[in-house]
Amino acid sequence: MPDEFQVNLLKGRLLGEGPIALWFIKRGYCVLPAYDIEINTGKGPRLFTTAGGIIVPDLLVFNSERVVWIEAKSKNAFTWFRIGKTWQDGVDKKHWLDYLRIAEITPWPVWILFMHQGNGVAKDTPINLVPPTGLFGQDIQILKDRIDHESDRHARGMVYWNIDDFKRFPN
Repeated sequence: MPDEFQVNLLKGRLLGEGPIALWFIKRGYCVLPAYDIEINTGKGPRLFTTAGGIIVPDLLVFNSERVVWIEAKSKNAFTWFRIGKTWQDGVDKKHWLDYLRIAEITPWPVWILFMHQGNGVAKDTPINLVPPTGLFGQDIQILKDRIDHESDRHARGMVYWNIDDFKRFPN
């Protein structure tokens, strides 16, 4: 029986990275999935430097004009943040800090993309609200100045942004 990491990796490939990778391929990009590098270690792929290993985003996408790191997240829905009365999404804080480092030491931008599939609603969503669906994302150089809040409710912490901090991409 596969361990939890393998199950989550497969789920991410099929639900998150796959559709996002196909989105880029349809637009003429080549896609190098970084997650294939260390599939059996239980750890995400790393970029090795003199300072040690740094977690890399899921995909490196490129065409003749552009190269971009993509962290691909698949979600059922945005979370309704009742305090700010807005839709939000976020990433693991440790990964976020590593992605910032990747953006510093490589010549390519790092983007976080969320594919919201609309096959459910997040906990605490008011009954009269329907979460937006589709592909949303932004360059982390912009996101780093727009963090709404951080939370330590999860094991390694989370960093959150409002929906207005992301661009919405066409299908």
